[in-house]
Amino acid sequence: MGLSVQGVAPDQLDTLVTVLDLVRSGGARTRPELARRTGLGRTVVSQRLGQLEAAGLVTEGELGMSTGGRAPRELRFQADAGVLLVASLGATGIDAGLADLSGRLLAHRGCEWDIAAGPEASLSRVEDLFDELLADRDAPAVWGVGLGVPGPVEFASGRPVAPPIMPGWDGYPVRDRLAARYDAPAFVDNEVNVMALGEYRAGRGAGSPDLVLVKIGTGIGAGLISGGRLHRGAQGSAGDIGHVGLTGSVPGAEQVVCRCGNVGCLEALVGGTALARDATAAAQDGRGEHLVVRLAQTGEITSSDIVLAAEFGDPVAVELLSRTGRLVGDTVAAVVNFFNPSTILLGGRVGASGDLLLASVRQSVYRRSLPLATRDLQIARTSLGERSGPTGAGFMVVDELFGRDLLAQWVPHGSPAGMPGLRPQAAAGT
Repeated sequence: MGLSVQGVAPDQLDTLVTVLDLVRSGGARTRPELARRTGLGRTVVSQRLGQLEAAGLVTEGELGMSTGGRAPRELRFQADAGVLLVASLGATGIDAGLADLSGRLLAHRGCEWDIAAGPEASLSRVEDLFDELLADRDAPAVWGVGLGVPGPVEFASGRPVAPPIMPGWDGYPVRDRLAARYDAPAFVDNEVNVMALGEYRAGRGAGSPDLVLVKIGTGIGAGLISGGRLHRGAQGSAGDIGHVGLTGSVPGAEQVVCRCGNVGCLEALVGGTALARDATAAAQDGRGEHLVVRLAQTGEITSSDIVLAAEFGDPVAVELLSRTGRLVGDTVAAVVNFFNPSTILLGGRVGASGDLLLASVRQSVYRRSLPLATRDLQIARTSLGERSGPTGAGFMVVDELFGRDLLAQWVPHGSPAGMPGLRPQAAAGT
């Protein structure tokens, strides 16, 4: 049974969203608690709960504690009413998952993948993983799909815009394809944004409403949580620190061409691809014992090889990671002075590596930032690892589906399943 919101006054829709948010977040577990938290009268609370129960979103369960009089029944959000298909597509791998309507990750699968294979092959592989996850369990209807990709995304349309490391993806209708494939609303964002959201809601960033997650992998990017909300910027390109120019501050930077077409970008100097390039050149010159052996064995050196070599004390690998930490830390220091976050998290295959990189980043940030900005600043590695992307993608979908604008569109139908055309109204915020 669905809920009709046609003709409902805006303030009534607002109270419906408020009641739903409190129940699904656990902020209010009984009708009296809802009344106290919202300031709404008992009649209004009962009406909103009746509407949400009719839509299958809320149910009443066990008796709660009595504070005098009859014990109230506890309210429960029906997180198992549907499932979400979520994934994070990076430059060199895919992490996919199945989540419930609370955003909790129920299952996870990952694989190596080259984003340069293009959108058709890449999304087909994502869909294969999704289909495997659905086949592994008797899942209810798909209510939404969420995907993070390693490049700038216009959030309102779900299309990548001139992504430097994603050939063939510019303007590709990612959202439309996934929505049509699974007959449910789909949402697409930058990979680092969904990672930041995942860590803020369910990882090491929990309780840090002003947070910056820096991913150092093949490329370098940052996701920003400001005042508890994901900050995408006016066009969805906020946090793209990998293309901050270092020409003039780093000797030789003007000689290094970035994939974006500019010279001297941070990513072109110390991103994963740049590290592999510099380590390979050193090994070819006979420098770096572990790197020389690795190159002879496999014919190539990856950023993961450099991290491992540094753990064994290879001097070239140690210097490369230390330099990466210094330059990333110098760039992040500017973000700290400007944005004043409470937490900096490092993620990605390089960023989440050993203590050497973390220590170098910390040293640079603390040295180049204002004392007040770093007084209580925490700098650490991410805690969710490869699951931060899918986890954040789940929360992205949940935030959109249960937000005011989209809730009004799908609740009359009982669920968003079968409504692939649902779209967010704005690009900034979550």
